[in-house]
Order: sequence, then structure tokens, then C-alpha cells
Amino acid sequence: MSEVTGKALDWKLLGRVMHYVRPYKAMFAIAAFLTVFLAGNAVVQPILVQLTLDKYILGGDYNGLALMVGFMILQLIVQTVTQYYQTYLTNSLGESVIRDLRIDVFNHIMSLRLKYFDRTPIGILITRTVSDLETIADIFSEGLISIIGDLLLVLVIIVLMLIEDWKLALITLIPMPLFVVATYIFKEAIKSSFQEVRTQVAQLNTFLAEHISGMSITQYFARENQEMRKFKAVNVKYRDANIRSNWYYSIFFPVVEILFAICMGLLVWYGCKRILTDQQLLGMGTRGHGVSAGMITEFIMLLNLLFRPIRQLADKFNTLQMGMVGADRIFRVLDTDEVAVNNGKIKAAGLRGEISFKNVWFAYNDENWVLKNINFEIKPGETLALVGATGAGKSSTINILNRFYEIGQGEVKVDGVNIQDYEVGSLRSQIATVIQDVFLFTDTIANNISLNNPSITREQIIAAAKDVGAHEFVERLPGGYDYNVMERGSTLSAGQAQLISFIRALVYDPAILVLDEATSSVDTETEVLIQNAIYKLMQGRTAIVIAHRLSTIQNADKIIVLDHGEIKEMGTHQELLKIEHGHYRKLYDLQFNSAGIIKS
Repeated sequence: MSEVTGKALDWKLLGRVMHYVRPYKAMFAIAAFLTVFLAGNAVVQPILVQLTLDKYILGGDYNGLALMVGFMILQLIVQTVTQYYQTYLTNSLGESVIRDLRIDVFNHIMSLRLKYFDRTPIGILITRTVSDLETIADIFSEGLISIIGDLLLVLVIIVLMLIEDWKLALITLIPMPLFVVATYIFKEAIKSSFQEVRTQVAQLNTFLAEHISGMSITQYFARENQEMRKFKAVNVKYRDANIRSNWYYSIFFPVVEILFAICMGLLVWYGCKRILTDQQLLGMGTRGHGVSAGMITEFIMLLNLLFRPIRQLADKFNTLQMGMVGADRIFRVLDTDEVAVNNGKIKAAGLRGEISFKNVWFAYNDENWVLKNINFEIKPGETLALVGATGAGKSSTINILNRFYEIGQGEVKVDGVNIQDYEVGSLRSQIATVIQDVFLFTDTIANNISLNNPSITREQIIAAAKDVGAHEFVERLPGGYDYNVMERGSTLSAGQAQLISFIRALVYDPAILVLDEATSSVDTETEVLIQNAIYKLMQGRTAIVIAHRLSTIQNADKIIVLDHGEIKEMGTHQELLKIEHGHYRKLYDLQFNSAGIIKS
């Protein structure tokens, strides 16, 4: 679906938005009824004023005047109460719709493959889920229903003026064609500027999300001044986009006021001329044309009522249009089909952990193969180590096992069943992955371990922490397991965060354990704890270990050496060392010779 930029309203897109109104159709119907009622009730006040002035004030009827004042007060009360409920309902309707829509969007984002996030900036998704969704709420509070109400009010006022005195109405409304033209020009101009504002908001969010997340890199390399210059440039574009939209407003509203003044002038001139003419005719014994002081007052009030919604119609239409633009962007996210195909029916409970790759080919983009004809088997309880240079395809292997990416050719089986036949969630629940860059949420230690799973008790968390050897360090933290680690675990060391990830893996009791560089970048003391944690985790489980340091994988049951996506060698540590000029032997000699040089 292309972004809404045309002049016509996209009714198909509006229909998709209205689909989310169905659970609240009673609220929508009441809001629509109140909108129609307000349009009719708004003109009651000018009519009452005209009757009061002509019949009771000029007629000297005090009792009638008091009665009409009572009617006017009652009308104001009814108008105020109705306006309150109409505003409340339309806003509640909009907020309810975006609440449901935001849940659908976030749920869909969570189901997307990692490939989608590889090429979509996080700031863009934040804008879609927050700012763009807010514009959809405006479709109801300031857009569709409000526009219908304003159009009805304009129609009712014009019809009433024509019924009261069509000549006076036509003279008064002579400038209206100029107003329609000015409104159309403003609408088109402001629509373009609003779209630019939304684009710049997305760019600003993207910049902030990236640079705040990567603030440590900026400060490590003293790049604050350079990044500030980039931010200023992005911020200037956002400012300029807003200034352009404000500039259009600064022209349009004075034009409206001038046209309103012309209408008012024509009304006073022609109305008073008619009154004077009628008085002369009455003096000559001839019946006048029926224009009265009350009618002039009524027309003045009607003109004010007429121009108030007309001033806002262009703005509201653009609010509706921007809501449609936001809806289009949101539905393009929802229409993204880059989700893991989840047609499997088999629950992966009680897995033994047998894994086999048969003739597996995998590419992130088209046929730029990252893995080429990969074949290996892991028996239940065995440990497989993957080694090789950066970009050899080690992480890709575990990513396709978790079905974060789909293979191009071949077959991957767990316990003799194709992984595509498993229900995705149940398969992933049986595979615990511990990575080098541990991600912790802004929450307590306990909730970061259990991931807010209600079936995992505090006792299980503590028992797992003791098994891993992390219980003592957690207890030393303020609040212990209730200590808040802040965003991304910034209040913990890398080793402490790594230990928490091991507790998390153990407490979920997986059949398959994946360790991706889990012992790198930690101090020696913490590494001893981590090695003990790894030993605990591996007991009775199938394990796949990715490691650059060969000293950590010497006891693996099988080691695979990958190079440019191909298996070059496979065997135990001792078997691979015996291959002269082999890839593993070269990696081993390079690491240990380098270590000897550094030590000497």
C-alpha cells in the first residue's frame, strides 16, 4: 500500500481503521448522534435572540422577555452538556481504537523475523508505534466526526439564512467563493508541510534512539561535538518543517478574518439599508420587506457560527488526512509478512536434544550464501563447538536453529522432526541462548531472570542462582533479587550481567543450550564462575558452543571448523590437532603462539 498523498480520501484505508471501531459501535453511534444534535441545536440561540429582540424587547413584553431568557439559558445548558459528552465520547473512542491498534502493532512486531530489524531503524518503529498511532486518534476526536458535525452546522446555517431572507443571505455570503478557494489552497499547502513534519519526526526519533543507545561509543572516542553538529542539522530540518506549517497558518487566518469582516460589512450595509427602506415605505403607508433589527442580530450571530467551523475545516481535514497517513504507515507495518511461518502443530515438550543439519544452505539476501551445504549431527547430551573466523557462519547456524531466519535449501531436524513442523514458540522455549552482549531490561534481577513468567517462582530463581554460583553476588546488591538493574543492565558489570543470563537459561530448563561467545570480555575471577556455570548448564543437555578462544572448547564432543560458510574440518580437539596444515591447527597455533609472545 502506498502512502496517502493524494487529494482524495482513501476509503479502503478508512475502512480498515473503522474495523477497529466495531467493538465500540455503540459509542460511535452515540457520538455521531450527539454531533448531529449539536449542529441543529447551535442555531437555536440566534433564533431565540431574534424572537426576543423583535417580539418581546421592541414589543415591550417583560414577561415574554423573561420566558425567552429562560429558554436561552436552558439551550446553553443543553449545548454545554451535549458538547461535553460528544467531546468525551469521541476522544474515548479514538483512545480505545489506538489502544487496540497499538497492541496489534506491537504483537506483530514481536512476530517479525530478525531480518526485518536488520534493515529497519528502531527509531522508525518507535515513531510508528507511538507518534503515528496518536494521529489515528485524531481521526475521531478532531477529524471524521468533527468534520461531519462542522459540515452539518454550515449546511444548517446557510439553509436557515436563506429561509429567513434569501436576498440578505446571498448579499452577505458574496465573499464565500473566495473563502472556498483560500481554504483549498491552504489545505493543500498545509498537507504537504504536515507530511514533512511527520517525516522529520521519524528521522529525529531514529537519530536519538541510535545515539542515546550508543552514547558510550560517542564518549569513548570524544565525538560529542561532531555528533552534536549532526543532531543540530536534523533538528534544524524538523524546526524548518514546523515553521513552514506555521507560516501557512499565519497567512490563512488573517485572510479568513478579512473575508469575515467583508461578510459582516455587507450584512450591516445591506440589512440596515433594507430597514431604512422599510421605514420609508411604512411612512408612505406601504408594507416593508420584513428585515428587522432582530434579524440583523440573528444574521450576525449566524455568521459567527458559520465562520468558526469554516476556519477549522481545512485544518481538521488535514488532521484527518494526517491520521490517514499515520494509518497507512501503521498498516504497512501490520502488512509486513516477514514473520516466521508458524504452521507447525507439534509441541516441542520433553525434547531429547538430537540435532541434525542436512544439506543446509542459507542466505540473508538472495543467493549470497552464508552457509553452504552444511551437514552434521549432534546426539542428545553431546557438545558441539563451532569455530572459525568472523563471518564464517557460526552465529547464522544457531539463528536458523531458533528459526529467526529460514533456510534456503536443506533440512534441519530436532529429535528427528523438521523444525518447521514444531510450533515456533514451543521450539524456542526448549532452546536457551546465552550471548556475549547480554540484554537486561529496566527491571529487577528476579524479573530479568524469569522474564516475568508467573510459573517461575522466587525459590526456583534462587536455586538456579546458587547452582550457577551467582547467589552471593546478587545478595550483596541493594535489595538483592529486587535490585533494579536499569536500562540494558547498565548498573551491573559485564560479568555480572553474563551470570544473570546463565541463571535465566538454567531456570527455563532447556533441552538445548546455545553459548555464543559467552565467556569473552569478562575478568578472570568472573570467568571461573562462568566456567562453573557452563558446566552446570551443560549437564544432561545438548550444547552448541561458539568460541574464539579454543581453550574453552577442548573437551567438546565434536568441533566443526567453518570457513566462508563451509565446513572445512570436523572432529574432536585431539583429532583436529593431528591434521597438519589444517585450519584448526593453524587457529590453535596462532592463538597459543600469540599468547606465548605476549607472556614473554
